[in-house]
Amino acid sequence: MLQKYLPILIFLCLAGVLGVALFTIGWVLGPRRPDAEKLSPYECGFEAFEDSRMRFDVRYYLVAIIFIVFDLEIAFFFPWAVSLKLTGTFGLLAMLVFALLLVVALVYDYKKGALEWD
Repeated sequence: MLQKYLPILIFLCLAGVLGVALFTIGWVLGPRRPDAEKLSPYECGFEAFEDSRMRFDVRYYLVAIIFIVFDLEIAFFFPWAVSLKLTGTFGLLAMLVFALLLVVALVYDYKKGALEWD
């Protein structure tokens, strides 16, 4: 019974050793030169340590919605295309409804100005 799982155990051990080795090499050999630009906030678009009641631009979240829209679209179109012969007309209509919802989301983002970079 153990011999069935031995290749999996060896693979997990090698993956763990390789992961730790690569992390250690990056930590030892990597540059450590922090500057103001590296230490600045980048994901959310506003300073993280200011007043929590400050106003901030909502376009960051709209860009995230656009990413999710296109990410979901691609993630669902590939399996749908592979199984189109099996699903037939019903699958085609269901995907058209799904694509229409994604287009509505994209139009909403466009009207809110998420695609404009000032």
